[in-house]
Amino acid sequence: MTGSLIVNNLAGLMMLTSLLVIGAKRPTASCWLYALQSLVLVLIFFTLSQTLEAHQLALWAISAFVTKVVMVPLIMGYAFRKMSDPSANGSIISMSMLMLSAAVIVVLCWFVVAPVQLPLLATLKPALAVSLGHFLLGLLCIVTQRNILKQVFGYCLMENGSHLTLALLAFRAPELVEIGIATDAIFAVIVMAVLARKIYRTLNTLDVEQLTALKG
Repeated sequence: MTGSLIVNNLAGLMMLTSLLVIGAKRPTASCWLYALQSLVLVLIFFTLSQTLEAHQLALWAISAFVTKVVMVPLIMGYAFRKMSDPSANGSIISMSMLMLSAAVIVVLCWFVVAPVQLPLLATLKPALAVSLGHFLLGLLCIVTQRNILKQVFGYCLMENGSHLTLALLAFRAPELVEIGIATDAIFAVIVMAVLARKIYRTLNTLDVEQLTALKG
């Protein structure tokens, strides 16, 4: 099995884990599923580093493991462990419709990346299509989910998608870029976790519709 085929298959697995993150009932379960997805992303980085002979991606894999597989899930797991609001677990669309939307998004993204003419990406276009689709699926999660915590996970999915896109298109980016991205992810999650805890403690709800009602 070639490196490109491994990357494309792992990218497809990332999309599957995204649906599991969104569909999980408990925030702690979503945290560990997100950690699993991030581990898949790390494996993609490592495989790409060998396939494209880019040592920068090997370093990126290490930093992504520390931040995305370990630190971010632990931060969210600690912050969300006592936050529960079953009434906020609804969604604008059903899970089956979300799965169908994910498939449609990936197909549309394939048509977007098909015209891209980069020699090194000739065999990695499926992974690039999935990376763009992954970003859009995270955005769809933010738009359709009523639970604030699910919206935080939607941001994390978007961030993983953008990571993969950048790794495919700018795999020789300097290490400083990797450090900046990792720092951005950690601080963004910390800020969102603090805000979610503050909202829950003050209003005892995680339902964004309830927060919208407070505007009047």
